[in-house]
Amino acid sequence: MTNHLLAALAVAAVPALAIAQQQTVKPEATEVWTPVPKIVTPGATDDMPPSDAIHLFDGSNLDEWVSTATNQPAQWTVHDGVVTVNKQAGDIETKRHFNNYQLHLEWQVPVGITGSGQARGNSGVFLATIGNDGYELQVVDSYDNTTYVNGQAGSMYKQSPPLVNAMRKPGEWQVYDVVWTAPTFNADGSLATPARVTAFQNGVLIQNNFALKGTTQYIGAPWYKAHGRSAIRLQAHGDPSPPISYRNIWVRELP
Repeated sequence: MTNHLLAALAVAAVPALAIAQQQTVKPEATEVWTPVPKIVTPGATDDMPPSDAIHLFDGSNLDEWVSTATNQPAQWTVHDGVVTVNKQAGDIETKRHFNNYQLHLEWQVPVGITGSGQARGNSGVFLATIGNDGYELQVVDSYDNTTYVNGQAGSMYKQSPPLVNAMRKPGEWQVYDVVWTAPTFNADGSLATPARVTAFQNGVLIQNNFALKGTTQYIGAPWYKAHGRSAIRLQAHGDPSPPISYRNIWVRELP
């Protein structure tokens, strides 16, 4: 019997062997019963926080936030269930520090916005703050407004353009839903695993498990420096256009 014939017979026998095994193995052999996932009660609507979420801004106050520069109470303007950026007061960040999480927030470029490019409704969500640096998911008006693609809304700033432009027009609310996986580091401070981000804008996937090359830098190459749990920061950008607003910000900590 030739080697070719033996090989053909062996290949033909594989399906029969698999069928025989399926007939002898019980369904229970592949069932997993523990640990049982904990129960989380969803919000009344998909934009509302589930039962295990921390509501970082519910429209009433900035008790969960401080000024990045001074660590004093945040001085942005709360009104009508939203918070509007106070550019003179600077960035604000969460009092709590996080590792991995799911984040929901909504933001609005005002009607009648002025300027162009990066000087038009600019802000940013730093998914982890590292001193003066961090990992920024860009917020800027990208509705009929041209700028460099790795700096438009939904980009991981200067690293990854959004997969698509999912902007609504000024005056309408934009929605970001983000899954953030923080980087990990070895005992000597070297990088073990990079930060990763998956993000949706207005229900549309814009970042798909993107691995960051380091912090998002305005000038120069990204870099990593060992860190632990970090604050989430909202940017008060210095461009001259009218300030944007945020509302309904909540976070779920993940393993």
